[in-house]
Amino acid sequence: MSPKHYNIPIFIPEAACPHRCIFCNQYLITEKAKQPSIAEVVTIVETYLSTIPDAVNQAKNIEIAFFGGSFTGLPLPLMESYLQAVQPFINEHRVQSIRCSTRPDYINEKICDLLQHYHVEMVELGAQSFDDEVLKQSGRGHTSDNTKNAVQLLQAKNIPFGLQMMTGLPADSPEKSLATAMEIIRLGASNTRIYPCLVIKNTALEQLFVNGKFRTQTLEEAVALCAELVVLFEKSSVTVLRVGLHRSEGFDDGTTLISGPYHPQFKELVETKIWRNLLEKAVIHLPKNELTIAVPFGKAVSAIGFQKENRLWLEKMFPIVHFIEDNQLKDRMFKVNIV
Repeated sequence: MSPKHYNIPIFIPEAACPHRCIFCNQYLITEKAKQPSIAEVVTIVETYLSTIPDAVNQAKNIEIAFFGGSFTGLPLPLMESYLQAVQPFINEHRVQSIRCSTRPDYINEKICDLLQHYHVEMVELGAQSFDDEVLKQSGRGHTSDNTKNAVQLLQAKNIPFGLQMMTGLPADSPEKSLATAMEIIRLGASNTRIYPCLVIKNTALEQLFVNGKFRTQTLEEAVALCAELVVLFEKSSVTVLRVGLHRSEGFDDGTTLISGPYHPQFKELVETKIWRNLLEKAVIHLPKNELTIAVPFGKAVSAIGFQKENRLWLEKMFPIVHFIEDNQLKDRMFKVNIV
């Protein structure tokens, strides 16, 4: 079993993003989340390190992560101050490296040199889509070429990168999302995050939705598409870091979410769908007798499905259904046996 990886997240919202993405609530970003002071950043790191078991010997698995979407869009002196503040943790071998998330059009050669100098070893770019019409109608303020140029700059400096994508944006389609995934793979991203588009309160997208000019993906549509995307990325060795937005109190109680395929266990739904697709092909022609399905160690819960959805589906066809775990199997390999 590989050692656990630890991210120490530090949220650095950009004070005044010049772009108004159609799905983004600027008030929530600029008014409800303040930039931490340099001292607060150091405290955050120290606090997290104190919670990591055997942190001294785990340093090579610990990473400081500057999240917020546009880290390199900060004024350079401020960005450099944040990076300088955490260098002692790297120099003392308490932390391995730094990652940050940013926009493709906030990457240039000077910024790459700065990131490289301060041990930033992963840059996540919010590509969202490689379809220029989708980017335009979503108000992203950048083009697909901006993303490709940013990737070229990072590659020239040997800085690993990830590319995040969104599904269900204005003018988007499943075919365009799959094409975006293929481009992420082609460009050599080491990782990705997949976020279905949601309609948030007080956004331009809310107005389009209310006026009947935008339709969100259903939960079923988003789950089916993300299941296909995850398998595509896995086959190309692109690590899927996240599927679906983090659980939010405002989403759960309906105070900020207007519409869209949000579910607090969205990733589990996607895993359930992936296994359902695999199992359907394997059992459809089998005699309807007692069924045993062997899956890799630790995969039984996913194969059985969220709220046992896959087991219940199989039990409609087979009188008895067993799931067992087999240490000889890996990934999503499985074996079926009929008695």
